[in-house]
Amino acid sequence: MCANRGEIAIRVFRAATELGLRTVAIYSREDRTHLHRYKADEGYLIGEGLSPVGAYLAIDEIIRVAKDAGVHAIHPGYGFLAENPDFSQACEDAGIAFVGPPPAVLRALGDKTAARALAKKAGVPTVPGTDGPVQTIEEARAFAATAGYPLIVKAAMGGGGRGMRVVRAAEALQTSFERASSEAKAAFGDGTVFIERFVEHPRHIEVQVLADAEGDVIHLFERDCSVQRRHQKVVEMAPAQQLEPSVREALCADAVAIAKAVGYRNAGTVEFLVEKNGRYHFIEANPRIQVEHTVTEEVTGIDLVQAQIRIAGGATFADLGLSQEDVTTRGVAIQCRVTTEDPTKGFQPDTGRIEVFRSGAGMGIRLDGGSGYSGARVSPDYDSLLVKVTARALTFQATVDKLHRALAEFRVRGVSTNIPFLHNVLTHP
Repeated sequence: MCANRGEIAIRVFRAATELGLRTVAIYSREDRTHLHRYKADEGYLIGEGLSPVGAYLAIDEIIRVAKDAGVHAIHPGYGFLAENPDFSQACEDAGIAFVGPPPAVLRALGDKTAARALAKKAGVPTVPGTDGPVQTIEEARAFAATAGYPLIVKAAMGGGGRGMRVVRAAEALQTSFERASSEAKAAFGDGTVFIERFVEHPRHIEVQVLADAEGDVIHLFERDCSVQRRHQKVVEMAPAQQLEPSVREALCADAVAIAKAVGYRNAGTVEFLVEKNGRYHFIEANPRIQVEHTVTEEVTGIDLVQAQIRIAGGATFADLGLSQEDVTTRGVAIQCRVTTEDPTKGFQPDTGRIEVFRSGAGMGIRLDGGSGYSGARVSPDYDSLLVKVTARALTFQATVDKLHRALAEFRVRGVSTNIPFLHNVLTHP
C-alpha cells in the first residue's frame, strides 16, 4: 500500500509491480477519479466526513484498511504521514512493515533542533544557531544580540519552506518570529521555532543516503537543489556542477556519519548549505524519499523506491547487490517541477479541468506525474504539482537542451502552468 496520492503513489506502485508485488491504493472522495487509484491492483475510499487532506492523515483508518486488505507493507511517500513517528509505530504495532525509518529515528530527526544536536555530536558542522527551541521573543532578541543579523526563524517540526522567515533588522524580528510560529502551528500542529544565522547566497546541496536492514549505510552522491522560490525547490540536478571534489567527499562522509549516528534505516537525505569558499553547514535530514529522487536514480542507475521496499522486507546491501564502491555516477540529470501555477499572477495556483494535455517525450526524458491527462480535475485541496520532467544526458548543457525541448513540446489547456517560468530559469546564466 502507498498511504499517499498523485505521482509518488504511482511511482511506488510501478516499483512494487516490477518486484512482483500486488498494490493497494487509498483515495479520498475528492480523488475518486484520480489516476493513482487506477494504477493499483486494489483501491479503497478513506476519510468519509474528513477534509481532503485529513483523509490521508487518518492513521487508524489507513491501518484498518491495510489490515482488511492483507497488506504486508506501507510506503508513506512524501508529505502527509511520511515523517510521522506515530504512523510508523502504528504500522509496527499492526505487524505491517513501514517503508521508511523506525519511529525512534523519525522522532530524532523530526525535531530540527534535536537533529542539529545530533550533527554536532557526530562532528558535523552546523549553521550557528540557538541550542534548542526559542519559546519567547525575549529569547529571540537575546540570541540576535550576540549573533547579529541577518537571521532566519525556522519551524522546529516541519519543512518544505513553511514556518520560515528571514530577518534582516531588529525591528522585523518580533513580526517574523510570530508569523513563523503561527505558520508552523497551522502547517505542522506545532509552533515551536528555532533561529539560525542566515547564510547569504549559499548552494543547497543534499546527499542521498541508503541504510540497509542491518544498519550499514552508503551514499548515492549529491544533488544540487539551489534553484528555489520561496524556499520551495523548483529545479534539481545531480551531480552538483563545479563542486570541489574534496567538498563532495566531505559532504558525503558527513551524511553517512549522521545516518550511522542516529541508527538510520531505509532511504533518506541529509541537507547542507555550501558557501562560496567551500565551507558547509548541516541544516536538516529528511527521513523519507524526496520529490527529486529521480535525478539520483538517473545518474546512478539505482531504483531507490525498489531498494526502499526490499530493505523494509529485511534486505541487506548484499541482497541488493550494492556496495559503496559500486555506486558511481554517469552524466547529468536535471528535474523541473511543472505545476498548475500562473507566473503572471504571482504564482497563484490554478484549478479546474484539464481540457488538453500533451507532454514532451523522447530520448533522455522521464515523466513522473499523477494529474497530467486530459479530463483530469486539478483540485485546490492538494499540491499543485502536475508532472516532474527529468532530463538526462552526458553533459550539463546537453541536459538543459533536452529539458528546453521537452518543455516546449507540452500543450496544456484548461489550467495555467509554470512552464514559461521554467524556460526562463533554464536560460538564466
